[in-house]
Amino acid sequence: MYHNSWGGPLELDPSVNEEDQSNRSMDLDRAALQKLEETQQSWLLGAGEKKRKKTIDLGCIVCSQKLFLGIVYAILAVGFIAGFTVLIVKTAPRHHRHSSPPDNYTIALHKALKFFNAQKSGKLPHGNNISYRGDSGLKDGSDNQADLVGGYYDAGDNIKFHFPQAFAMTLLSWSVIEYSSKYEAVGELGHVKDLIKWGTDYLLKTFNASAPSVNSIYAQVGKGRGDSPDDHFCWERPEDMDYPRPSMQTGTASDLAAEMAAALAAASIVFKGNSAYSQKLVHGADILFKMSRDRRGRYSASVPDAAGFYNSSGYYDEYLWGGAWLYYATGNISYLQLVTTYGIGRHAGAYSNSQFYGVFNWDNKLIGAQVLLTRLRMLQGPGYPYETVLKSFHNQTDIVMCSYLPVYKIFPKTPGGLVLFNRGGPAPLQYSVNAAFLATLYSDYLLAADIPGWSCGPQLYKADKLREFAKSQASIDSFPMDYILGKNPRHMSYVVGFGNKYPKYVHHRAASVPKNRKTACDVSGFKWRDSKQPNPNVIDGALVGGPDPKDRFQDKRGNYNFTEPTIAGNAGLVAALIALSGKDDAGIDAMTIFSAIPPMFPAPPPPSPPWTP
Repeated sequence: MYHNSWGGPLELDPSVNEEDQSNRSMDLDRAALQKLEETQQSWLLGAGEKKRKKTIDLGCIVCSQKLFLGIVYAILAVGFIAGFTVLIVKTAPRHHRHSSPPDNYTIALHKALKFFNAQKSGKLPHGNNISYRGDSGLKDGSDNQADLVGGYYDAGDNIKFHFPQAFAMTLLSWSVIEYSSKYEAVGELGHVKDLIKWGTDYLLKTFNASAPSVNSIYAQVGKGRGDSPDDHFCWERPEDMDYPRPSMQTGTASDLAAEMAAALAAASIVFKGNSAYSQKLVHGADILFKMSRDRRGRYSASVPDAAGFYNSSGYYDEYLWGGAWLYYATGNISYLQLVTTYGIGRHAGAYSNSQFYGVFNWDNKLIGAQVLLTRLRMLQGPGYPYETVLKSFHNQTDIVMCSYLPVYKIFPKTPGGLVLFNRGGPAPLQYSVNAAFLATLYSDYLLAADIPGWSCGPQLYKADKLREFAKSQASIDSFPMDYILGKNPRHMSYVVGFGNKYPKYVHHRAASVPKNRKTACDVSGFKWRDSKQPNPNVIDGALVGGPDPKDRFQDKRGNYNFTEPTIAGNAGLVAALIALSGKDDAGIDAMTIFSAIPPMFPAPPPPSPPWTP
């Protein structure tokens, strides 16, 4: 054994021969030489060639296969997480957010409109939605070889009085013209327009609507007073009427003709999208108004039966009312000239101090016409020569709105706070709803004209004070609409079907007789009139007459002053409810009513072309 040069022992195995050892040494020498050669090459030639990466050609770009797969895996992971999150959100229990419930005015509005469906006469349309009503009055007008089928029964009886019916259609049309967006928002625009058309289609039958002029019109179908069986003596469902129904015609009817002209003219604006029908309405309004001016006299003087129920006190207020609507419907300046004639307003009572000044109803349209013409001055301003009368109407409108506020004590009120615009007479609620409509409407006119309020002597009131009056505010201690809907000493709603407590013995033939019980003009009908049981049919939306001046109310079928509804009263209810429903700042449709009126002043000339040297 000997030590090698690196200090390690080196032993030779005697069992291994010299040749084997020689071969092993050669193998080691070759391996060392190969390693040495590779090391020398690396020193001389640098690093060896790297392996080429795998790539993917995507057409618009070439990227690494590893990068591409990484992106794909990342997208899949994100998609999985998102899908899992959505699954959790969809299946997890949660509280649903509902839209805010409709206000009381909107709920009552749906019912108030339904009342008109219950009052329809003639062959009823599909979907009339009153289960206890059917076709009726299919021979109306036949006694004079006329077609007077259709229209509306006036109240709890089966008579068609055309004077209050025309007023009801005018009022409904006015409410649609001002608040069409509100009607649409609550899903009633189509319904209310159908109700108006049902009425105007019938009014067009009451005179020769296609003629160039007319000298007579029908004022009424059915009779209320007489010796023979009639609509007031008999207690029968409209479907069972078996007694004569005379149709009454007159050639002297300034008030009726002008009111019907107002109804047709206002409706022509509602239906301006239907050009043919709108023009038909305008033509009918034109010839009726001409008749009212040419053949002067009160209609009730020539139709005695009507005088006992809807006696007209005059016709100059209808001249203002009908003329204003015809101006809006046609743009004919002659109508504006007429309604701004001082004598017309004076004869209508515009400059008097009557105790009923400012009271709006089927007989007195003066304040309605003044509000309508004040709208013209505020939002269009025709100027000279109309300004003097229009300004006086505007001032008087302000005074009337002041008189509505209980602080001035112009009208009496019940202990419960209801203002009595008919000064303690029967059936006060129809006057209350009309005042609520005009007050709310005038408030919206002020807002549309960007006028902050109006003056009552030295006191300036903001526009919203009128809306507060119409609704319910303790600060002014008056609440016409909320009183009617249940905030009264009896805690009773005076709109049938609204709330938990409302009149159950409504003075109404169709509502009080079961559908399957045919009656005759004898004791079989009186049985249901005098029954102690509530009406078998609920006449939804009917505004009854209302309480007495002491807030007392008798829910008795036989006492019509308390429990009978009318279409004129319900038209005012609908108008007030739509004006008050929804948001207070919704406002009116300011310009639609002016669509037929041409510009008052010529358009300014176009600018001169630019000057060039």
